[in-house]
Amino acid sequence: MTGASGFIGGALCTHLAMHGFDVVGTVRSLSDAPVPGVDYRIVAECGASTDWRDTLLGVQVIVHCAARVHVMRDYARNPLTEFRRTNTLGTQTLARAATRSGIQRLVFLSSIKVNGESTLPDAPFDETSPVNPQDPYAISKWEAEQALAHIAAETGLEVVVLRCPLVYGPGVKGNFLRLLQMTDRGIPLPFALAENYRSFIYLGNLTSAIAACLTHPAAAGKTYLLNDGKDVSIAQLITQMAQTLEKSVCLWPAPPSLMRLAAGLVRKSAEVDRLFGSLCIDSAKICGELGWSPTYTLEQGLVKTVQHFREQGNRT
Repeated sequence: MTGASGFIGGALCTHLAMHGFDVVGTVRSLSDAPVPGVDYRIVAECGASTDWRDTLLGVQVIVHCAARVHVMRDYARNPLTEFRRTNTLGTQTLARAATRSGIQRLVFLSSIKVNGESTLPDAPFDETSPVNPQDPYAISKWEAEQALAHIAAETGLEVVVLRCPLVYGPGVKGNFLRLLQMTDRGIPLPFALAENYRSFIYLGNLTSAIAACLTHPAAAGKTYLLNDGKDVSIAQLITQMAQTLEKSVCLWPAPPSLMRLAAGLVRKSAEVDRLFGSLCIDSAKICGELGWSPTYTLEQGLVKTVQHFREQGNRT
């Protein structure tokens, strides 16, 4: 597994080790809190020049979690070049090394952003939806998917692609953590009129889906979209967060059109669109083909997320 010390990778190491897998995890440096039973191997980078030969010794299946992740403020001079360096070329190099090492299957963690940034009402993304990557991160992930498809056709490597929405759970960072912090502090938020719906996936649901894709014969060569099975508006999410935190709900009714106008003036339209727009996923294909279903509901996932949030002093 690449990215074994990350938010998803660390949880996946724990899940797989608990379920009897022999896990090899690649990291940039050894963790102060390693997962028992995991064979950690240091890889300095994930790029076009990475030498994977020793790292892949004894490995039968790869889960590729390592990536340059999407960030709201990217200060790279050429963000697309930087995303391609890790996410596209790094993935391609890993897949080529996997085929030379006789590895049969590679599970690639992609993003629903490959399909686009929003969905229309009653028209969720599924595996038949066209691709429409709109930012450097999404473009690099789509190019990585294409590179994997080419290598699979050429070599017989079994590639499984998982396109995920926002992943939350213990240790979540980014916008989900900021929203949790603001809700915990009782900061009034302008989403009472939000009528959008968005898909999420809890970390425990994602790890169980990945585990299913490691060995199921039907997964070979497939792309699957994942979610928790329930879509919520930003107002509903905040309300559920507040209830889990045992705090009062602090929402006020700002018109979405006014919010979008104000955001446009300060060049924040994309951020507001993500808060007020819909992005929904239909995960029926993986449920039907692999017999997978989410173990945790949104409510249960939030309980575990909030518990960790409290234990960490409301910081992470």
